[in-house]
Amino acid sequence: MRKRKLIGVRYANSRQIWRAIVIGLVTGLVVSLFRLAIQAVLGGVKQAFAFFHQQPLWLLAWAAMMVLLGLALGNLAQRYPDIKGSGIPQVEGQLTGQYDEEWWPVLWRKFCGGILAIGSGLYLGREGPSIQLGATVGQGISEHGEVTPVERRVGIASGAAAGLSAAFNAPIASTLFILEEVYHNFSPLVWLSVFISSLAANLVSIQFFGLKPDLNVPHETLFPLHQYWYLIGLGVLLGLLGRGYQLVVLRLGKWSRKISWLKPTWYPVLALLLLIPIAWWLPTTLGGGNELIVKLNTLPASVGLFLGLFVLRFVFSMISYGTELPGGIFLPILSLGAVLGGLYCVILINLHLVPQRYLANYIIYAMAGYFACISKAPFTAILLITEMVGTMAHLMPLAVVAVIAYLVVDALNGAPVYAAMLANFMHKQPARPLVGLTQMTTTIFTGAPLEGVKIKDYPWPTGSLILMIYRGDGEVIPHGQTTLQAGDTLLIQLTGPKAASYQRQLRQAAGQGQEKGANG
Repeated sequence: MRKRKLIGVRYANSRQIWRAIVIGLVTGLVVSLFRLAIQAVLGGVKQAFAFFHQQPLWLLAWAAMMVLLGLALGNLAQRYPDIKGSGIPQVEGQLTGQYDEEWWPVLWRKFCGGILAIGSGLYLGREGPSIQLGATVGQGISEHGEVTPVERRVGIASGAAAGLSAAFNAPIASTLFILEEVYHNFSPLVWLSVFISSLAANLVSIQFFGLKPDLNVPHETLFPLHQYWYLIGLGVLLGLLGRGYQLVVLRLGKWSRKISWLKPTWYPVLALLLLIPIAWWLPTTLGGGNELIVKLNTLPASVGLFLGLFVLRFVFSMISYGTELPGGIFLPILSLGAVLGGLYCVILINLHLVPQRYLANYIIYAMAGYFACISKAPFTAILLITEMVGTMAHLMPLAVVAVIAYLVVDALNGAPVYAAMLANFMHKQPARPLVGLTQMTTTIFTGAPLEGVKIKDYPWPTGSLILMIYRGDGEVIPHGQTTLQAGDTLLIQLTGPKAASYQRQLRQAAGQGQEKGANG
């Protein structure tokens, strides 16, 4: 009987791994086409404005076209809220059992809407939409077979990681981001499936984009020890401004709704019209910020220039995200961090404290720090920048800046921005009574209240039932005498109108409690 059970577990694991490979390959193709289409549309926009410099009267026709495009995209986003924004909160909602969506309508609408919104030049990133595109692919492939609810969620998580991997060519960081920030589940089968999908997607994307690092910024390989003191100041600056970013981006919806005369459908129209002067004078800044990050190192060491770039990127990033169009904040956060790192270093250069050749280093370190404190995912930030830059020579300075920035935001009661966005998103959904049962998975962390506790001794919420315990590569049938261990992944069935609050309670008991609210 024991041998038959082990064979069944191995078969289930093998089936999940093969599914993860397929999810990764398909997601890699979908996201690579998404990236290519965005590049083509954005390139066309830049060529159009180069032409307008010769024939400026054509700007009138362009403005009229932007009004029509904005109305079309605005209607699409308002009619189908599943495709709004980055898509990461929606994916996190699916993985925590608080939300669900149909995969095909979201897939094609997010794909087409994202190409037009990001390709138009708005300061939106492709990475969040790529994560949601991958999640829909994983969901669709999983639903075409006979899978358990857990396998379905693993498929969604695998697709999400594959989408980010294909968007950034960063499979390791993509795996960690989904596990650390989105799914909060580190069971062996989950991380293995997610990692395999990330690798498969990266294998496809490099066929389109090559092996060159996504952010090929020339920099000094060795960072001098005496400059580490300056990294502390950089981390503090990033933490303070990162908390400010959180406060603004999480209040955009509330603030914009106070402008009663401007309907949400018209938000994109206003942004696209404001984009015209930016595209006329500063075409390098268009889009998520890849091109700007790569060129920052070549700009004059002018405090006014870098400060102006930061103000422009910050303000118009908020305007762009406030349109509620398909597009994320992932890459815009990195570009803002890069500009802040450049600004900080330029100040040091003008004070004759550091030579200019280290400008690129500060740009790289600040990207990690700014993303780490806003998302509150420092490990992901460090690995992500390491993979995107293509060198492991900067792990220590990256870690110093990322950890300090993280601690500053934590001291200011900042929450992970995507978790806070999920809470905002769920509050906007129509109230729906819970029908039937829902299931959740949670992994027990070391030192958590559930570690070392027998199932019969813990006061489980009313209507909850532990269906299975995943321990290592095996499964444990739960009963009252079962002692829970760190690393166990629990599959729990919940019912009743308080299922959402029960989920939060159980995650806290497992050591995965939500951070303090983003609003303090």
